[in-house]
Order: sequence, then C-alpha cells, then structure tokens
Amino acid sequence: MRDDMARAVAAYEQTVRSTIALAQDFSDADYDLPTDLPGWTVKDVLSHMIGIERTLLGDPVPQHTLPEDLPHIRNDFARMLEVDVDVRRPVPGPKVLAELTETLERRLVQLSGIAPDQETIAPTGRTVPYVEFMTFRAFDCYVHEQDVRRAVGRPGNLDAPAAEYTRYRLGFGLPYVVGKKAGAEPGQTVRFEVTGPAAFTRHITVGDDRRARDTDPVDAPTATLTMDWETFMLLSTGRRTPDTVPVPATVAGDQDLATRVLANMNTTP
Repeated sequence: MRDDMARAVAAYEQTVRSTIALAQDFSDADYDLPTDLPGWTVKDVLSHMIGIERTLLGDPVPQHTLPEDLPHIRNDFARMLEVDVDVRRPVPGPKVLAELTETLERRLVQLSGIAPDQETIAPTGRTVPYVEFMTFRAFDCYVHEQDVRRAVGRPGNLDAPAAEYTRYRLGFGLPYVVGKKAGAEPGQTVRFEVTGPAAFTRHITVGDDRRARDTDPVDAPTATLTMDWETFMLLSTGRRTPDTVPVPATVAGDQDLATRVLANMNTTP
C-alpha cells in the first residue's frame, strides 16, 4: 500500500509541476483565455487548483461574498468552488502561479506524513483510505492541466502517469452511462475501444435485471464506440460534446444506442 501511495502522489506531483512549468511564460492574455469550463479562464483553473489543495491543508476558507451575476453558477456545489476562484480574480496571473507553486510544496510536505490507510472523505462522499483519495487528486489535476493546455493551444503530457488514474476513475462510470443514462436494453452490449496513452477495451452488457456490468468480450456487440484517449476524457468529464471534440468517435452497430451513449458520457459534477 505504501508503494501505491508513493505512485499516486508522484503522479499528482508530476501533473501539477507540468502545469506550473507550462505557465511560466504565460502572458496576461494567456491567463485570461477561456477554458472549456463555463465561466473559468486559465487563471481561474489555477485558482481552483489552489483552493482545493489549501482546503486539504486545512487553511481557512476565504471570507468572500460572490457577486450575484455569475450565470455559470447553477448549484451550491459550484458556488462553494467559486469562492477560491473569484477571490483571486483581481490577482495578477504570475502571483496566482506563485501561490500554486508554494501550495504544492506545502502539500507535498503534508503528504509525506500521511499514512496510506488513513481514512478521509472522497469526492464521491465515501470514506476511503488516503491512497485511494490520491487517485482522485491525480485525476483532477491531470484533467485541469489539460483544460489549461487546450485553452492556450499547447498540447502535451497526455501520457502522464496521472492518465492511468484518470482512466481508473472515469472508468467507474461506464456501466452507469450505458445502463442508466443511455437506457440500453437487457442483452445489449456496448464495446468501448479507446486508443492512445491510456488505451483500453471494455464490454458493458445490460443483464436481465437491467443492471449494466463489465463482461467478457462478445463477438457481435450491439454498438462499438472507437475513440482516442483525449476524446474519451473530454466526453467523460463533460468538457466537450460529441460534435465538438477534436477527433470525433466512430461508431459501428446500433447507431441510435451509440449516439445516446456518446451524448451521456459525462459522469463528473
């Protein structure tokens, strides 16, 4: 378990350091570029990363009143996350980047003293060992690094160690996508064929009990969805829709079922 913790922390550290290195020569215009997250600029994404880590460090929540005219805030969870973002909107980008750097160093010191089996609350609301919690942090920071990279037009680090944890975390949602969100019928199977740095193949079949679950490969799945890793990540995190991803998925078999699955792949808040 200790080795697993070290790998998860290393993956988390690598993607945050990659984000920091990327931003070292950002201009003011770069910091102000919009991302795929509604209402958030590049600087806002960095501010969000700071806010999450400072919360985990036990720092006090900023005493800040949000403005009323934020149309991208649609629920209490989003409002909570917005505080750390909005409080830094007047702060110059380089100062936000410096704060992220300092926050990472503090967090790594803290993590060196946390036992892998120490229990904490995961974003799902479950109590999990800290080693599992760090897979969430690696995943979250990796996805945000890619948010920043797309916004500034500097692709890279898709093959980071954190990609493994991103695949792991997003993969949990596939049975729910097929069985509930897309409404596949009993006996139907959807094959996911994902290529690239975090490649995988999964067969999700709906049973007679109407529950979807992983199954062994079948010779003739009802629908097959083939896409690259970035497309899978963008759809599964709700960053893009099937018609706005850089490389659209290809489908075979039941076109209607495939279309419903692609349209409902987002499993993040």
